[in-house]
Amino acid sequence: MDGFSFSTEVRVRFAETDAQGIVHNSNYAIWLELARVEYLERHAGGYNALREQGIEALVTETYIRFGVPVHFDDRVRVWARCVDLRGARFRYEYRLQRGEERVADAWTQHACVDRKTFRPTRIPGWLVEAIGRAEADDARRRPPAAENRAAAR
Repeated sequence: MDGFSFSTEVRVRFAETDAQGIVHNSNYAIWLELARVEYLERHAGGYNALREQGIEALVTETYIRFGVPVHFDDRVRVWARCVDLRGARFRYEYRLQRGEERVADAWTQHACVDRKTFRPTRIPGWLVEAIGRAEADDARRRPPAAENRAAAR
């Protein structure tokens, strides 16, 4: 997947569908959370590593652009990457796919806050470094995009 190297798969449960038989839009936010929690687990020791330092990473914005509907028992791959870390804020970008078909694109904006005061606090240096390493390592492992492969020939 161009630009993404981390993903997790979700199998649609019947309870996630609505009266039309498609996944209710509220479930997409849950899937985004699942992907970013697993991303943090893989690359930075997990969300609890932040909480143990008295920091919460709150969602401040969520954007989802829906494509095609998803149904019970479909398997959806949620791709995630962490970008634009600065100050107290950072952002995740997502692509959701069923096979090769794009289901949705999304992003979430987050703010680090002190757990007791809920005042903004800088992203810990260790987290910035861990995500920087993860994204740099992942970029080196990514195959070139199709147009780049053709140009390289």
